[in-house]
Amino acid sequence: MRRWWKRLAIVAALVAAGIALRLTVFRPAPVPVTVYRLARGTVEETVTNSKAGTVKARRRAKISPEIGGRVAFIGFRPGARVRKGDVLLRISDSDLKASLALARQDLATAQASAREACLSADLARRDLERNRDLQDQRIISAEILDRLESQSAAATARCEAVRAAAERAQASIELAAANLAKSVLRAPFDGIVADLDAEVGEWVSPSPPAVPIPPVFDIIDPSSIYVSAPLDEVDAGRIVPGLSARVTLDPFPDRSFEGRVTRVAPYVQDREEQNRTLEVEVDFLDAATTRALLPGTSADVEIILNAEANVLRVPTYALLEGDRVLVFNDGHLADRKVRTGLRNWEYTEIEEGLLEGDPVVVSLDREEVKAGARATIKDEQSGAGRDRGRGEGGPGK
Repeated sequence: MRRWWKRLAIVAALVAAGIALRLTVFRPAPVPVTVYRLARGTVEETVTNSKAGTVKARRRAKISPEIGGRVAFIGFRPGARVRKGDVLLRISDSDLKASLALARQDLATAQASAREACLSADLARRDLERNRDLQDQRIISAEILDRLESQSAAATARCEAVRAAAERAQASIELAAANLAKSVLRAPFDGIVADLDAEVGEWVSPSPPAVPIPPVFDIIDPSSIYVSAPLDEVDAGRIVPGLSARVTLDPFPDRSFEGRVTRVAPYVQDREEQNRTLEVEVDFLDAATTRALLPGTSADVEIILNAEANVLRVPTYALLEGDRVLVFNDGHLADRKVRTGLRNWEYTEIEEGLLEGDPVVVSLDREEVKAGARATIKDEQSGAGRDRGRGEGGPGK
C-alpha cells in the first residue's frame, strides 16, 4: 500500500512539474498586436462606384473640314488654347477663289444682259401703246397690232428670263463663297487643342457620320470637365442630384477632390455580360481643378448619403463577423460584442459596447490573434486628428 502511495506521489510530482514548465519555460510568448484607441470623429454613409469611372468633357468637339483638300495652314498645335472663331486650319483654296471670281463675272454678264433685255422690252411696250392709239383711229390694221403685242410679250419674257439668270448668278456667288468658307476650320468654342491629326501638305477629308475617318482636331472645353461613374443598381433609390461627393484620380493618388452629383441617369444600363449599373455624373466644385485633368482619366467617386459628427468610431477593418471586436484587456485579448451605426469603407460608428479610449485590436491578419490569447501592445493608433471625412482621402480601387 505504501508502495502505491509513493508511485502516486511521483506521478503527481511529474504532472505538477509538466504544468509548471508549460506555464513558465514552454509558455507561448505574448502576441504583439496593434491597437486603435477609440476616439470621436465623423462617420459617413457612402456609396462608391462599382467599376472605375471616367473623366469626361461635356463640350468636346472632334472636327474636320467640311470639304477635302490639301492642308495649307495650321493655326494651333496640341496643348494650345483657342478662342471661339480662331482659325485652326486652312485648305488650299486657289480653285475655290477662282470659282468665286468666275461666279462674280457671270453675275456681271447676267446683269448686263438683263439691262439690255429689259430696255428692249420697255421699248416694245411703248411702241405697242403708240400703235394702239393708231388702231383706235383705224390707221393700222388689227394684224399689225397683234404682231406688236406678241413682240412686246416676248421682250418682257426675255427681260424676266435674264433677270432670273442674274439671280441664279448671284446664288452661284453665294455658293462659291460658302465653299470657300468651308476651306477654313474654326474653333467652335473656347478650349484647348487636345489632338491634331494632320500636317501642312497632307490631304484631309471630311469625317461624315458613321464613317471611321479620324477627325483632324480634337477640342476640349476644360470648364466642362466632369466624372461619369457607374453605381450598382441597388443604390438607385438613394442617389439624387445635389449630394456631396469625393473624387479620387490615379494621377493624384494622395488627394481627393470635392464634387457634387449633378445628374442621375433616368434608366439602369442592362448590357449583356455586365452587372446592371446606374450612371451618375459628378461635377468638381473647384473650377481650377478641372484645368489639370485629362478626359479619359480613370476616377473613383464616393457619394456621401449621410454623415454623423463627433461619434465614437472604429476602423471598419477592425470589425469581426457578427459585429464583434477584439479588445486588449490586462495582457489578454477579449471578445466584445458591439452595436454599430453608420459605416463606410474606412470607419464604423460604435453606438454601444465600447468606451472612448478602449484599445481595439486592428492587426487581425494572424491566426494567433484571437480571444483569450496573451498579448502585448506593439503599436498604437489614435483616431484623434485622423478625420478624413471631409475630403482628405478617397476610396481605393
